Amino acid sequence: EASGTGNMKFMLNGALTIGTLDGANVEMMEEMGKDNIFIFGMTVEQVDKVKAAGYNPMDYINADKELKNALDQIKSGFFSPEDVHLFSDIYNNLAHHDGYCLCKDFRSYVDCQNKVSELFKDQQQWARKCLYNIAASGKFSSDRTISDYAREIWNVKPTDVKLPPPSEAPKTN
Repeated sequence: EASGTGNMKFMLNGALTIGTLDGANVEMMEEMGKDNIFIFGMTVEQVDKVKAAGYNPMDYINADKELKNALDQIKSGFFSPEDVHLFSDIYNNLAHHDGYCLCKDFRSYVDCQNKVSELFKDQQQWARKCLYNIAASGKFSSDRTISDYAREIWNVKPTDVKLPPPSEAPKTN
């Protein structure tokens, strides 16, 4: 199951989402409003531009002390003293490849998470946003999804025929 589907389930249950503006988060934001979701990082178009310009994750690592410290701790084995090389692939991927531009988005994520933490202190506002999420989540119900699939993918028409409950024996003619 895609993470977007998971985010929609969280939304149905009132969870507030922090994420990038792609996939299901786009649809969710359209339904709940941009004030009820926490979006960080680049758009798809911005990612394309950054990559076209020659993205180098080390530029962002060296420019952000907090990111550099976290990655230096991973690289040094701080989180795995029994095997200091256990997470070296994570460091190497982020420092030398970073296909998802995580290093570029890091500061935006931290700033956004700080906004989440600040909002959480105001329980009334937090609850209000949770309720907005629940109220706006109807589009993502399984009933609507199945109805759309029936029409748009399976090319079948809905029927008013009511099936008997499973506990009842089928009627015979």
